[in-house]
This record gives sequence, structure tokens and C-alpha cells, in this order.
Amino acid sequence: MESKKPYSLKERLRGVKKSRWIRFAIVSLIFFFWVILMGNPWLLLLWPLLIDIYITQFIPWAWWKNRKGITRTVMAWVDAIVYALVLIYFIFAFIGQQYEIPSSSLEKSLLVGDRLWVDKTVYGARVPQTPIHFPLAQHTLPIVNTKSYIEKPQLPYHRMPGVRSIRRGDIVVFNYPQGDTVALKVQNPDYYQICAELRAKGVMDPKAHIQNNPEMFGELVWRPVDRRENYVKRTIGLPGECLSIKDDVIYIDGKAIAEPDNVQYNYIIPVNGPVPAGKWQELGVRAEDAQGPIRDEYNGFSFYDVPLTAAMKAELEKWPEVIGPLVRESKSGMLDLTGVFPAGADYGWTRPDMGEIWIPKRGSTLHLTPDNYALYERAIRTYEGNSLEMRDGKIYINGESSEYYTFKMDYYWMMGDNRDRSADSRYWGFVPEDHVVGSPVFIILSLDKERSLFDGKVRWNRVLRNPNPDKGKW
Repeated sequence: MESKKPYSLKERLRGVKKSRWIRFAIVSLIFFFWVILMGNPWLLLLWPLLIDIYITQFIPWAWWKNRKGITRTVMAWVDAIVYALVLIYFIFAFIGQQYEIPSSSLEKSLLVGDRLWVDKTVYGARVPQTPIHFPLAQHTLPIVNTKSYIEKPQLPYHRMPGVRSIRRGDIVVFNYPQGDTVALKVQNPDYYQICAELRAKGVMDPKAHIQNNPEMFGELVWRPVDRRENYVKRTIGLPGECLSIKDDVIYIDGKAIAEPDNVQYNYIIPVNGPVPAGKWQELGVRAEDAQGPIRDEYNGFSFYDVPLTAAMKAELEKWPEVIGPLVRESKSGMLDLTGVFPAGADYGWTRPDMGEIWIPKRGSTLHLTPDNYALYERAIRTYEGNSLEMRDGKIYINGESSEYYTFKMDYYWMMGDNRDRSADSRYWGFVPEDHVVGSPVFIILSLDKERSLFDGKVRWNRVLRNPNPDKGKW
């Protein structure tokens, strides 16, 4: 005779095995600890779900296990995939995540094709501000090409306790600060660069121009902080410090700081003819950086414009193809070095000469003036969510006239080691703390996109290596 299933709460509790109670207690403790770290008591509303999964089982979670045939097979796969996605979601959100280096801005510390494991616990894991998202895509689902997230709800910024704070010299992965607005067909340069270029051409309303020309720019979309593009740079300036750059030398609070050995600068290299591609490759110069030679019709010589470390420069100067002294690109007069942060301001700054810039610190109060307004406008308005405007020489914050503002977050100044080919804080300013993702701890795999599988495509000497060998120099 078939036994009667326990339907009442009392009967269900009586039928729960001791081992299941123990598992439920362990899971509950972990859950409560997680809620405390998240700083969101509303999450306690999920605890009854755990009670039902482990104890009461009013919801038939495993109904499919009693079925036969295709239903059981399909649901077994669905069950496994859902569990895997939930596990990946929690690992990627609170522990760490894989990240690939797409550009050469940190060469030679990090190479294009390096795949890093980024530790999110070192500075404290950031609670997902956009909690409903597909864990394997940053902002766009492949193939279907749609958003990988739902914009609502948006949670306030909160970070779990970390091991330590960000230090100078740390390589940090963060969400691109100016990635809040994106023209989908033209993502590099970004929306704000496009607007600046349009204004320079006499377009009075760049945003309207972009929206009215979707065939050229694509759809204009807004992205939440944690769904913006990931960037990776080296920490140069810390909260509360004063930074300046003079002739490419960086000064913090008036003192010059050391450069890592891997810093690269671009040089103009006069040559008597083409240099074989293999020779550039042996030196460590990427093929896309060694295009040429370029013919200077005015001065009558051919040259390459190539990024070099000090060691690479010393080696290259011995080449028979080199017919003259190497000149720093920034001193050659061949490039326009303006267009740096803050956009549209007339400080007379260039890429190798900037400052003095005070880096905002949480709790510190700034005397805001018409002279420094352009430096801190975006931080106060966009990153910290205030209304800000200047009328008739007076500054209004949230509708009230005020010359002082106290910052809610810490900010950082980030730069690439490939100094003349890095889009970094020199162009878009400060990185707010709520944009910080984590720091790479080791290289998972490194693939050279310029080599074939049987010609050194896999850089085995970089696997499991420290991605920041110059950290001790700071």
C-alpha cells in the first residue's frame, strides 16, 4: 500500500533527516554572513526560499526527477546549466573574473592577448549595481547582439570589506568612467570625444546630431556603472594627492616618482630603408606599431614611429638601418599633443605637461572656483549625482549657491605604461572608487595574435606569471 505523503507543516518537519537540518544550518550561516557583507537587509526575504528548498519543500523543486523519457533528460540539463550559471554569477560578482588585454596601453607589463585572473576581493568585492545580468557577458549578448542586463533595479554603490586599499603602482581593472553614454557604431573614440570633435566642426548640439544620424553613429545608449567597458591601467595618483606632469615626468605632491622599467615612449627613428618585420618582432615591437617606414617629404628622410622601453631603445640604436639620433615623438613637433583633460578647458596643458591637479578624496572639501570648475565638474555632477551649474560667475550645487563641495568617494589617477599610446586619465580624468573592479593576480593564458599556432602563438613563459612585475619599483 502506497504511503501517504506528508502535506502538513508538522508532518514535513518531522520527516526531515538530521543531515538535512545540518546542511540547512550551514547554508543559513553562510547566507546570513553574505547578507551582512552585502549591507542589504532586504536580502533576508530570500531566507524563506532556503527553508523551503532544504526543509519544508512545499514547492516541488525536483518534480522532474519522477518523470521518464525526454522530460527528465531535458530538465536534468536545465538544472545543471542553471546551477552552473548561478555559481558563475557569484564567483564573477564576488570573487574574481577572467579579463583579456585588448590593447597595448600597458605594454610591456601586460601584452595584448594576455588573459588575466582579476581578484575582486583585494579591494573588496563591489556589490552588483545592476544585479539582473547574464554573468558571461559584460553588456552585450553575442550573436543576438542585445543587452546582457536589465537596467532596473539599480542598487546603490556598496563594497564589501577588502584586504587592502589601492596603492600606487597597482594595476587595476575598472569600468571606463566615460562609458556611461555610447554610440554603438562608434565606440572608439567614445561619445564624449565625438561630441568634442563635432563642436570643433561647428555643430551646436552634438547629442542631437548623433541621434539624428543613426546610420553613422548607431543607437545612443546609456550603460550603468558596472556594465561599462572594462579598462586596465596602472595607479599613479591616490586620493588627496596633488599631481602634475612636466616633460613626461610625474610629480606627486611636488616630488618626482620613479618609472617602472617597462615604461615605453614613442620615438621617431630615421632609417635608410625598410626594417624587416622579423627584426621588429625579435625586439618586441608589435606589427601594428611598426608600420612603415613613413616618408617625411619636408625633411627628406624616412622614419618609423615606434614605442620603446629604455632597453629596447639601447638595442635599436645599434641597428645599421638607423641613420640618425632617435627623437621622442612628443618633442618632434609632428603631433598635436593637446586635447587632454579637462575637455574644452583652456589650461594650456598638453600630454607631457599637465597640472597641478588635486585628486578628490572622500570626506575632503574642495573650494570650487571658476578656475578649477572644469576639473571637478564631471565628478560632482555625473559620478556623485548632483546638479551643478555656473551662472554669472557663481556656482550652484543642487540649486543653491555654494563655493564648497565635500566629496562622497575616493578618486584615482590611472595611466598606461605605454605612455604615448594610452588613453588614460590624461584624457578623461579621475576614476571614481565605485568604478573599481579589482586587480589582476596572475596570467591564465597568453596568446600572441600576430603569430600562428606553430610559431609561438602561445606565450608559455607568461602562463601563471605575475602580471605586475614592476610593482616593487613604486
